[in-house]
Amino acid sequence: MDTPGLTLRTPEGRPFLFDPGALCLELLPTGGPGAYARYEVLHTPADLVRWAAESRLPGGLDVLVSEAELVDARALRDALWRLAEDRAHGRALSVAELDVVNARAARAALVARIDRPADAGAGGGAVRGWAPGATGDQLLSTVARDAIDLFTGAFAHRVRICGAHDCALLFVDTSRPGRRRWCAMERCGNRHKVRAHRARRSGGSGRSDRNEGES
Repeated sequence: MDTPGLTLRTPEGRPFLFDPGALCLELLPTGGPGAYARYEVLHTPADLVRWAAESRLPGGLDVLVSEAELVDARALRDALWRLAEDRAHGRALSVAELDVVNARAARAALVARIDRPADAGAGGGAVRGWAPGATGDQLLSTVARDAIDLFTGAFAHRVRICGAHDCALLFVDTSRPGRRRWCAMERCGNRHKVRAHRARRSGGSGRSDRNEGES
């Protein structure tokens, strides 16, 4: 993808770009455990294939997903939700959820390869491609391995929840200053600015969002 991120929609139907900063976190907006189940979009294997095509994985992936792998995808996603929330709130990571991720990561992952573009001339050229026969199981292993890299890496302490009081989107802040507050400036960031402006005009504090002290 040229620009990482997923196109999501507000409850009013307006699209906005959300970049959670990691492949594993891109899976979370497809639904989730508990109250998040009402946002479920992985209803058929084709839905998971579509998610993979829209994710930050390089293009050209031709993956075949079974019904059983779709069930596994939802289970992995739910485990990632709980782990990311624990990380964002500074809680100890659940052993049960870690077991789900580790078991999935232990399986064979997607296999990348070098392909020659169809329009390459005598000068050659190469693009990143994928080995044929990719499966949903390999896709999920790749996602799980990305989660291991995230939760054990340099940005593990930067997994955060959007600062808006009514938004639960999770992201990893990879910005240099490390002060990202919102899922997206064009959504929750702008909503905060509007509320703060109205509060100043009315003499109120406008402090209705989380992490209000951050820049």
